[in-house]
Amino acid sequence: MKDRMNTITIRTESLLLLALIAVPLTACKSSAPPPAEATQPANAGIETTVAHVQQSTDYLEIPAHVEADPSHVVHIYPPLSGRILGLRVLPGQEVKKGDIVAQLQSSDIATARSDFQKAKIEVLRADRALTRGKLLLDHEVLSQADYYELDAADQSAHSELERARQRIRELGFSEDSTSDEIALRSPISGVVLDIGTATGEMERSLDNAAPIATIANIDSIWVVGDVFERDLSSVKPGREVQISVPAYPGLSLSGRVVNVGDALDPNTHTLKLRVVLPNPKHTLKAEMFATIRIPGAARNTVILPATAVLHEGEKTSVFVVNASGKYEQRPVTIGRSFESGTTKNIEILTGVNDGEKVVTVGGALLRPSNGE
Repeated sequence: MKDRMNTITIRTESLLLLALIAVPLTACKSSAPPPAEATQPANAGIETTVAHVQQSTDYLEIPAHVEADPSHVVHIYPPLSGRILGLRVLPGQEVKKGDIVAQLQSSDIATARSDFQKAKIEVLRADRALTRGKLLLDHEVLSQADYYELDAADQSAHSELERARQRIRELGFSEDSTSDEIALRSPISGVVLDIGTATGEMERSLDNAAPIATIANIDSIWVVGDVFERDLSSVKPGREVQISVPAYPGLSLSGRVVNVGDALDPNTHTLKLRVVLPNPKHTLKAEMFATIRIPGAARNTVILPATAVLHEGEKTSVFVVNASGKYEQRPVTIGRSFESGTTKNIEILTGVNDGEKVVTVGGALLRPSNGE
């Protein structure tokens, strides 16, 4: 009995000792500072804005390119075969009407001059024959029919002389000149779009020639786009449009639809849309990319910064501050995106009401963690 009492006493003392040791440890633990995350405010890094319904205009955007008016484009061909002695222009260079484009040397002019000289001799011969025939007719030595033959021959000789003279002028030479070189001149003022030869090359005549140079007057230019048949109702001739070009981000141009083509491309099912713009400073260049924007109907919608919208696969959502002041993730339907100064905005078609407070920055931080 005495041993049993001793055992109980030892166990009681051990329990008391453990209790005394645990008390300071618990006190130390309770006095430790809270974690850093708990001391941060709940809305750190979160920015909000009040959503307002605004008037927005739908735009139909059509990819396009700039091209010169075909009626103001000329291709300069060599009027005769020969060798290019010198090329005076370069692509992109502006030229005036009458400026020399190239210098050509040709032996064809020798043939033209020979034909001209032969025609002159034939005219002299025909004139003398006709004069002699007139005298013989007056003395009734020559019949009237024979005189008519001489007169017809004389007229034919004069016609051939005029043809030979015109041929020399067409080649750019004077009938009294002896030079075999010709200066090819620009028939219009404009910009050199392309060069098809080089100094020293042989050029063929018009039958199989490549253009020496292509020159276009770009004081007014075409902006040509491809419009799908489903959008034809929005692109009637006379409709006002806006033009933008990637080469000049700050440049905004306006014009009107001049023509909508009648030939449908069987491969793309598009029609050609043409807008004519003045281009006095030649700011727009041929083959530049452009976009034709056609305004549609105005509508009222909520517009928010694009940073407010969260994308999860094909789903889009925003965080809205509800009546209790908590953040509520809400699915939304978005519309078009557009630039407003340096800010990219986006239309919210459904999911956000006028006057609601929406998170614009830091919405990703409010997403629930995995497993919550």
